[in-house]
Amino acid sequence: MLRAVALPRALRALQSRNYRLFASGQLASLIGTWMQTVAQSWLVYRLTDSALLLGLTGFASQIPVFVLAPLGGVIADQVDRRRILIWTQATMMVLALLLAALTLAGVVEVWQIFVLAALLGVANAFDIPARQAFVVSLVARSALPNAIALNSSMFNGARMLGPAVAGVVVAAVGEGWCFLINGVSYVGVIAALLLIRAPGLARPPAAISAWAKVVEGFAFSWNTPPVRALLLLLGLISLMGMPYAVLMPIVADRVLDAGASGYGLLMSASGVGALGGAASLAVRRTVRGLGTWVAVSACGFGVCLLLFSLSRSLWLSAALLVPAGFFMMIEMASSNTLIQAMVPDRLRGRVMSVYSMMFMGMAPLGALMAGSLAEPIGAPATIAFGGGACIVGGVFFARRIPALRGPARALIATQEMSAGAPAIIEPGSTNPVR
Repeated sequence: MLRAVALPRALRALQSRNYRLFASGQLASLIGTWMQTVAQSWLVYRLTDSALLLGLTGFASQIPVFVLAPLGGVIADQVDRRRILIWTQATMMVLALLLAALTLAGVVEVWQIFVLAALLGVANAFDIPARQAFVVSLVARSALPNAIALNSSMFNGARMLGPAVAGVVVAAVGEGWCFLINGVSYVGVIAALLLIRAPGLARPPAAISAWAKVVEGFAFSWNTPPVRALLLLLGLISLMGMPYAVLMPIVADRVLDAGASGYGLLMSASGVGALGGAASLAVRRTVRGLGTWVAVSACGFGVCLLLFSLSRSLWLSAALLVPAGFFMMIEMASSNTLIQAMVPDRLRGRVMSVYSMMFMGMAPLGALMAGSLAEPIGAPATIAFGGGACIVGGVFFARRIPALRGPARALIATQEMSAGAPAIIEPGSTNPVR
């Protein structure tokens, strides 16, 4: 009886034809993306044997998101988001195929990887805000939390499968084939986007400058206490906690003596946990209680990183990354859901660009810092330091929850009424954030 109730609830966003097309295209592409992520890190490590250059690669691929995401958010609020996504996905396909050609020809150099990674970051700066805002137009507002959870499930299902496949492919035939598979995978998502027929974008009536629009998005994010608190915690975790993934090749090779296949196993283990976290969110009907989930998951993620830093066994390390991935996904997807529920539609692209800056834009600074610290103090100590910071941030956020309940409840109710849809809080409840 539980399965009969939970399964439709977990998949209700798939009732939308547009969302089904979007999800099917994204799943194939995301598997290829994770294959490229793992193979690229291993390629840099194989060519340089340097923790610092691993950090610099992560910095190069994600710093454009931090710099350009606000502009991407303005464009996402002004231009057909489907068209933006078609162009960004096509750009990513070309970059993946170019990297594949250089690698398979045996002429790839580290500076070329840096340049292509930076160009990929530029594409992501426009893709992420548009994609985050585009999902809202594909489903009924009452199904929005489920759509976000399903997006996270796809992302982490790919994160579980992609690294495992990449580890085998890299060990068998080399990194170039992973890049080629990723390039081909974009064909599916571009085809799906071309078939989607989403409602047109309602443009703001007032003609103001792009800079003023950027400021408006930042002002809402900063002057809205619940949104600000969620973004600051997300930024802290991206800065201090997420760089553990950048150091994973070093942990797999130097600490655990497991090589490329061990690296793939560790990344897949984190993906297994994250998929479980996304599935837990998918069966939820409301946003009630997500504030508590955010605080607990931030602390849980930090504890798992601390324990992982102490492990010297491959299988124990992989086992610890399962709950780490679970807590990481709960924190990030819950924050996304709450922010999407509170933000007005006219500001959605710009506010989600700030979310992108915190989610991906802080990561390059963290990658650079982790790479620099790992050289003198070692990768395990660097990961432990980041885990401790996540725990502190989670505790501080938990202490702020009582003060954030009222403003969050009012914002969610306002957006539900303006959308003409029933509020996404359970009958008899007046408190969407606990």
